Amino acid sequence: MCVSKYLVGLTFCVCYLASYLTNKYVLSVLKFTYPTLFQGWQTLIGGLLLHVSWKLGWVEINSNSRSDVSVWLPASALFVGVIYAGSRALSRLAIPVFLTLHNVAEVITCAYQKCFQKEKTSPVKICSALFLLAAAGCLPFNDSQFDPDGYFWAVIHIFCVGAYKILQKSRKPTVLSDIDQQYLNYIFSVILLAFASHPTGDLLRVPEFPFLYFYRFHSTCCASGFLGFFLMFSTVKLKRCMAPGQCAAWIFFAKAVLQIEPRTLYIGSRHSTTELHLLSSEHCFFFFICFYF
Repeated sequence: MCVSKYLVGLTFCVCYLASYLTNKYVLSVLKFTYPTLFQGWQTLIGGLLLHVSWKLGWVEINSNSRSDVSVWLPASALFVGVIYAGSRALSRLAIPVFLTLHNVAEVITCAYQKCFQKEKTSPVKICSALFLLAAAGCLPFNDSQFDPDGYFWAVIHIFCVGAYKILQKSRKPTVLSDIDQQYLNYIFSVILLAFASHPTGDLLRVPEFPFLYFYRFHSTCCASGFLGFFLMFSTVKLKRCMAPGQCAAWIFFAKAVLQIEPRTLYIGSRHSTTELHLLSSEHCFFFFICFYF
């Protein structure tokens, strides 16, 4: 039993790392900054793989009730905001910066539970939230690659993630499992992003993308779609077979390993290849406190 839990945890970590690095490569190195198309592709692949898994009997999906589906639609709309804004932010921010800002969403859910649901909050959790806010607040003043647009989309991403988690917790207990919810998210995202691709201009501008017919673009886009599905599936499996504390520990471990990656990531710029500093030693303390939250 312990061995199977370790395998699930390690699988989650591998999918987590590979997914983030692949997405960052497509967004920042290849500069495929067409989020309606990129995220639409990923959700399409995820939805198809989940549907095939359902038909093969590997997972159970119970989303036949119209009332349950309609109740979940606001959460699916927030999910689209999460992946769209996240894609825009990740294309402009370093991975550690993005992850630190992403974790601020936990402060939103914590504050909501404290203020509106009157839940008791331990002093340790309050201190973690304060450290998290401090780390996120220091980032704009210490980021040598400060990008206002990146931080703008990161803020939208934070609020969408926070609202999604609040709505997800307020809907439980529900007949919709985590797989059911993700299946509905995939369907809604594919439809909405497909319709949004033309008004946003992504569909019209994509023929100008210089690597459109290159093998490395096709291979990394395919990999991102499959990795996104495997990350979702391994996350659900992780939550099912482990206690909340153990699950949080594996998530912390996966995020910490990202900090052990090479300290610089080379990305192409308009003029030449530039060096993007991902993490400085003076920020390490803040990052690890944030990831422990």
